[in-house]
Amino acid sequence: MELSDIQTFAAVARTGGITRAAEELNTVQSNVTQRVKALEAEIGTPLFDRHSRGMTLTGAGKRLLPYAQRMAALSREAVLAARDDGEPKGPLAIGSMETTAAVRLPPLLADFHRRFPAVRLSLRTATTADLVAGVLDGTLDGAFVAGPIAHADIVATSAFREELVLVSARRWSSLAELRAGTPDSGPTALVFRTGCTYRQRIEQIFVEFGWPSASRFELGTLDGMIGCVAADMGVTLLPRAVVERSATTDSVSIHTLSPAHARVETLFIQRRAGHQYNALSGFTSCLKTDDDVIAA
Repeated sequence: MELSDIQTFAAVARTGGITRAAEELNTVQSNVTQRVKALEAEIGTPLFDRHSRGMTLTGAGKRLLPYAQRMAALSREAVLAARDDGEPKGPLAIGSMETTAAVRLPPLLADFHRRFPAVRLSLRTATTADLVAGVLDGTLDGAFVAGPIAHADIVATSAFREELVLVSARRWSSLAELRAGTPDSGPTALVFRTGCTYRQRIEQIFVEFGWPSASRFELGTLDGMIGCVAADMGVTLLPRAVVERSATTDSVSIHTLSPAHARVETLFIQRRAGHQYNALSGFTSCLKTDDDVIAA
């Protein structure tokens, strides 16, 4: 069983298709297809169901995936550990929620680059669920996610504290007006895709407001989200700092929520069993935190 075949299989499983896996692996689609077919031939059973929307794992593929992820992660970790001679350098893969990347990370990344210019840092934005999965399978060295996180293989450090606010079109000057002036089903909730902690939080708020049947509309970018709110398409839930720094902040209303709904902690997570090589240690040294490590 070739490690490259295992790594390719894990990438296709993660991205859901040959094209996206090829882009992630920086190779051609034919190479990805060939390696997946070679692994299926060696194992003797299909690992994916092919359909028009992409590829999904078969039962055999689902059973193989955890082993493939561990093998790929261990291989990457072994290479990095062997090269780790005390000086922070080489690749470092960090993940982040888009809202955190937009507002909180630029000063941190600039500071890190000045202090450790030999490190080749890459940043991937995704939902909290996808980021946790990336840290666990070793494709990410660390990630900024919304807390709380409870997993035996995760170590989390408090990085930022955010105040979440409900954001509506400018015509709703108060939360009371919004609640009184919308249909019984409530306004449309503008959300990121499933796996986003802020999406889960706004759905909880809507239930408490008496809007459990409100419609959802998924958007993929932060700018698109705030723009649709300004156009009175619906409401969303975002950190106050993100909304206040947006270019369209004058076109929306910001509604303060109770502390139970508003408080959220952004955590930097790492795999507990991972090798603490110097590039990652250098990155964590740049975090300006007031809290000790949280045993997640």
